[in-house]
Amino acid sequence: MSPAAATGTHIDERPGVLRGGAVLTLQTRQAQRLVKGRSHSPDKPAIIGLIGFANLVRSVWHGARADDPYADWWMLKIHEALEQAKRELSSQEREVEARLEGLDALEVALPASTKPARVSLNFSNPYAFHAARVIGAFDVVVCKVLSARHVGLLARDEAEGMLHQGGRVVRRVLQSPVGYRFLGVTRRDLSQGTAKALHAIEVMGEVPGDVLTGTCRAPHAPTAVDQPRENPLTDPTRLRPLPNLG
Repeated sequence: MSPAAATGTHIDERPGVLRGGAVLTLQTRQAQRLVKGRSHSPDKPAIIGLIGFANLVRSVWHGARADDPYADWWMLKIHEALEQAKRELSSQEREVEARLEGLDALEVALPASTKPARVSLNFSNPYAFHAARVIGAFDVVVCKVLSARHVGLLARDEAEGMLHQGGRVVRRVLQSPVGYRFLGVTRRDLSQGTAKALHAIEVMGEVPGDVLTGTCRAPHAPTAVDQPRENPLTDPTRLRPLPNLG
């Protein structure tokens, strides 16, 4: 008889589902605008924000779990876009820091918002959190560029050019999932040349060989498992709540 049985104590041996959270804190409006993005209007094209990116990546993530080589291919594109953005923003930040460090006796305090925007993040995959980190890195760059402009180290046009460049780097990341379509195709379909595979090739092109064989996958790609072939963007049972922007 176990000690628990002897004492009449009930022990639930299976802990419940783990739940956590993350918060993105932003100081600048330039960075905050990249969270929501922008809707299409007659005079301005739509801009995908972090929320839209997370929804698109969720579909790619679901496809990768269902052994869709196209999802693996797109996840590699997303991963590379994120890594490239981190490198470019880090380089831009170092460039501005070098200007600020050349002020000799003048010490400049970076600007901080009196009421930073706090965005609660509730994402289903790591790449959405990586994109949030990229926006956070851009937020830091914006603060330093504005500070350098304020003390006369950057002319207005030069500062605006740097902000535009940094924003374009982030938007390129947020655009990276575009083009993937969840068609329910698998590696087996492609090896057998099924009608579904032929349609996928027509829509999204030929999958690179190392991706098709599964030898090349993104570092944070999910383990492929058998899954129902619903599109997670249209199946309400798979939808997760969006981040709280309040």
